[in-house]
Amino acid sequence: MHHFEEELTCSICYSIFEDPRVLPCSHTFCRNCLEGVIQLSDNFSIWRPLRLPLKCPNCRSIVEIPAAGIQSLPINFALKAIIEKYQQEDHSDVATCSEHYRQPLNVYCLLDRKLVCGHCLTIGKHNGHPIDDLQSAYLKEKQNSGKILDQLTDKHWTDVCLLIEKLKEQKSQCESIVQEDKKAVIHYFKKLSDTLEHKRQALLTALDEINTRILEEYEPLIEKLKKIREEQLELMSLNTSIQKEESPLIFLEKVDDMHQRIKALKQKQLPDVKPVEIYPRAGHLLKDVWSKTEIGHINKIVTPKINLIPKRKLRSKGSGKEGKESKVLLQAVNPLAVLLLFIMLVTLCSFHKLVSSAVTEATPAHISAFLLLIYQDFCIHLQNMMDVLCHAFDLLIEFLGRIVSL
Repeated sequence: MHHFEEELTCSICYSIFEDPRVLPCSHTFCRNCLEGVIQLSDNFSIWRPLRLPLKCPNCRSIVEIPAAGIQSLPINFALKAIIEKYQQEDHSDVATCSEHYRQPLNVYCLLDRKLVCGHCLTIGKHNGHPIDDLQSAYLKEKQNSGKILDQLTDKHWTDVCLLIEKLKEQKSQCESIVQEDKKAVIHYFKKLSDTLEHKRQALLTALDEINTRILEEYEPLIEKLKKIREEQLELMSLNTSIQKEESPLIFLEKVDDMHQRIKALKQKQLPDVKPVEIYPRAGHLLKDVWSKTEIGHINKIVTPKINLIPKRKLRSKGSGKEGKESKVLLQAVNPLAVLLLFIMLVTLCSFHKLVSSAVTEATPAHISAFLLLIYQDFCIHLQNMMDVLCHAFDLLIEFLGRIVSL
């Protein structure tokens, strides 16, 4: 029955008839539509209360409505029955309005260029818009299909294609730049990692070397003292056994021998144990130098020569203040003066053996021993100063390296 939808549609509201009423001219309209037409009719006159004139919207003939109004017009029961049957059927293949239940989309809105139902035109958001019937709108749009093709093939779409190619080219360039940057990042951090690993190995090697020197320094002394201690324990055990000897002759011989061995044992010279310390400390260097060094200058840091030096005496009072003063003084030292003093100290140390031999040959034995003792003490202090200046010189080289890099 959907083929007869046009016959079931009110020509005023373009919707399926609701409460269809028949005019005297035999045309049918919705009751609400006729009431609206009466209210807007220019022919309405208060002087003719018995009959209300109305111009039929279809045939334009003047008909008279009873004074009781539209509700007194006869109902088109046949059409109403057909509409009820139509509404009971399934119309899934018929396009209906999404806003008005089961109202067919049978009108074309020219303003919004879309299909609408009759309710959309009368009570919906398309009220007052210019309209056209479906067939007429179809033919007009069919004739304008060439214009649509022209719009889809004009210069605008050429520009779209060119823009696509341009965007693809820019995308490719950006991706290549990102790949280059990724390679640069990988290379940089690999180089940095290699540098850090090299420095780590160098510091560990320096610490292993000083550990070997510690063994060389202390192991012989410890072994020597162990042997003395073992001989002491052996004599103590021998003394216990001698005390059990009952023969006077044998006892006296053994006691005399023990006295001789004890005397020889006590005359053995004990090693001169001087307290030493490790300088510079790797932990301090990492904290004071490495942690304050820029990443780009890590490769320029010189691995220090770690030595065993005589332990310096600690001052209990004012050590913090003096340490700060010495640090300030070290920072204030002229780099050129530090360099010259460093060269002088190296020169003095190179003549250490020559001076000591000359003193020994030129003076008597008791005087030369005294002078050599003084000279050795001076050399110890000189070595301490050398170590401090070596560290200062390393800092100076690092400072000059930073200036050159800038």
